[in-house]
Amino acid sequence: MPFATDRTALELRSLITPSGELEVSLAEVTIAAPGPDEVVVRVEAAPINPSDLGLLFGAADMTTAAVSGTPARPVVTAHVPEAGMKAMAGRLGESMPVGNEGAGVVVEAGSSPAAQALLGKTVALIGGAMYAQYRVIAADQCLRLPDDATPAEGASSFVNPLTALGMVETMKREGHTALVHTAAASNLGQMLQRICLKDGIALVNIVRKPEQVALLKSQGAVHVCDASAPTFMADLTEALVATGATIAFDATGGGPLAGQILGCMEAALVRTATVYSRYGTSTHKQVYLYGGLDTRPTEFRRNFGMAWGMGGWLLFPFLQKIGPAAAQVLKQRVAAELKTTFASRYAGELSLPEVLTLDAIARYNQRATGAKFLIAPHKR
Repeated sequence: MPFATDRTALELRSLITPSGELEVSLAEVTIAAPGPDEVVVRVEAAPINPSDLGLLFGAADMTTAAVSGTPARPVVTAHVPEAGMKAMAGRLGESMPVGNEGAGVVVEAGSSPAAQALLGKTVALIGGAMYAQYRVIAADQCLRLPDDATPAEGASSFVNPLTALGMVETMKREGHTALVHTAAASNLGQMLQRICLKDGIALVNIVRKPEQVALLKSQGAVHVCDASAPTFMADLTEALVATGATIAFDATGGGPLAGQILGCMEAALVRTATVYSRYGTSTHKQVYLYGGLDTRPTEFRRNFGMAWGMGGWLLFPFLQKIGPAAAQVLKQRVAAELKTTFASRYAGELSLPEVLTLDAIARYNQRATGAKFLIAPHKR
């Protein structure tokens, strides 16, 4: 029995009240016994991904954040502006567990052969509520890690790796041969760069700072464009001419960047067009928005003809679309290349109470390159 006395443990919860206040706290929850096809995982490591921050803090203005409670059980509160309350309507009054993914050791298992096979093994898992000391979960939502892998090494086995692989798979399935990625110096961006180098796929990286250009170039990137440079549009067009990329995945979401990418794709295609058309080139150009680092409205000028598309892309609908068998192939690649292609780096490690300190929030809520943190739920 992994529990010292009873079956209680701590879990991080996020609540937005109908009066417009965010409350993030640690709740004591009862750990249920596993069903036949379930396991109980002692969660040792869970990353704070940008997608987790959206649920953790919602539309709250974190400049108004305050901490109360005790050092062992802190409570963070913050004001949710009236303009953000409409988007929060579906979660008002509901205390929600947080954390998309994590990794740990299976300490209890149900009676089924699949569950029993995982007993004592280190696994990565996905399914929400990972910012907790223990998690009861279906055995088929666990990915057994290599015997020499630690939970910290396997904590980010799903969201970033499968997103990066999903981008490449989407590119192939939609008939493109090269791709563009923004916020490319992130953990995810560096991972995508390693995939493309390994698989021989041309990739155009878009970053926001000169030092990020140097970082990616040092890792073997060929095409890196700095969006802050005065020559950005010309640089991007040249990279698109060189690669033939006609699909992009944009982590920023807002502002003019998505439209700029489409415009440069069209300019690159015009270079090789043999026939003029007032409707633009006939090659389809696609930009998928998969993040919201830029909270401004998405803006674009229609200077890229008529053969184009702009839409949203999310990992879980993509996995559902390709089906369990194809998704399992991607997961097995992640496990096989966990310490190379899919290695993640973190700025630091936080206990559950440390997550709810203003200093820590100021650091991990930057959503900046090099500011990704790992939660260790059993850390004292």
